[in-house]
Amino acid sequence: MKIGCPTEIKPQEFRVGMTPNAAGEAVARGHTVLIQTGAGLGAGFSDEDYTAAGAQIIGTAKEIFAAADMIVKVKEPQAGERKMLREGQLLFTYLHLAPDPEQTHDLLASGCTAIAYETVTDERGGLPLLAPMSEVAGRLAPQVGAWTLQKANGGRGVLMGGVPGVGPARVVVMGGGVVGTHAAKIAAGMGADVTVLDRSLPRLKYLDDVFGGSFKNQYSTAGAAAELIRDADMVIGAVLIPGAAAPKLISRAQLGEMKPGAVLVDVAIDQGGCFETSRATTHADPIYDVDGIMHYCVANMPGAVARTSTIALGNATMPFMLALADKGWKQACADDAHLLAGLNVHAGKLTYFAVGEALGLDVMSPQLAIK
Repeated sequence: MKIGCPTEIKPQEFRVGMTPNAAGEAVARGHTVLIQTGAGLGAGFSDEDYTAAGAQIIGTAKEIFAAADMIVKVKEPQAGERKMLREGQLLFTYLHLAPDPEQTHDLLASGCTAIAYETVTDERGGLPLLAPMSEVAGRLAPQVGAWTLQKANGGRGVLMGGVPGVGPARVVVMGGGVVGTHAAKIAAGMGADVTVLDRSLPRLKYLDDVFGGSFKNQYSTAGAAAELIRDADMVIGAVLIPGAAAPKLISRAQLGEMKPGAVLVDVAIDQGGCFETSRATTHADPIYDVDGIMHYCVANMPGAVARTSTIALGNATMPFMLALADKGWKQACADDAHLLAGLNVHAGKLTYFAVGEALGLDVMSPQLAIK
């Protein structure tokens, strides 16, 4: 198979879809790997690193899309990239289609087959290709939130850990999954007073057993959340419904009850955001103010630490990428129900039910698609 990896073109996106090590593994199996010139530079990988692994360096994205049987990326294809997709071509990347009707319609019109990292599952019910970026984003969230809390950036001017005689910042983490766990761990490590909200009692028990008194946890109800956010210096949105639009956990009306200069960090922004006032921002212009509350809603947070993120993502995606190349997408998905769960689009048909529900579109069963 010819596997193509273009340079990411989303603003401030420095990650790359394939590491040199992944390219080397594919070449060793007899596949051809095409890397766009400079694709890995943002993550610290030179063209020479790829050629040493046996990959070919190609000058333009247009040439990559024209030649490759499978396109491997990080972020969802941008409008110009979607125009280069063709019928029968395989796309393997993050898609986040539920809040993005324009991208969804373009992918359907292209006739391509698209497998989304964020909906591939594992035997424990987890999302193994989303998890490494959730870990990165979770660990980044208190860091960027602490920066936003600084008075010069519009925040309350509160130090996360406080100092002797002055209390620490109060941080509320909404969601106790992968993002929330890592966010709470780092925020607590910075000395903040942290409370995690979740609606799974087994998850709350797990957090209590593993982390003990490092941070508090509480069962999530509308009343409990409203009470906590009134006193919060920082709220981190860390909820996920796989493949679907994120639920709105804080309304605009509730902003008026929060402390002026408090910070909302929305890690769920890729799935539409979990605060009513959230809108996607970039690393170049990451924060904005609504009713005196500072919002940090960067849609590709892990791109800020591109080398760590690229290697972590590559470790997770490589086995699936190799299976798709070795067997072809139909056989690979037939052999692996967890990979089949990643199938979102095939030949003009939507194949993921949560996306269809979010966008009001008809859906074909993925099992039918592989037949």
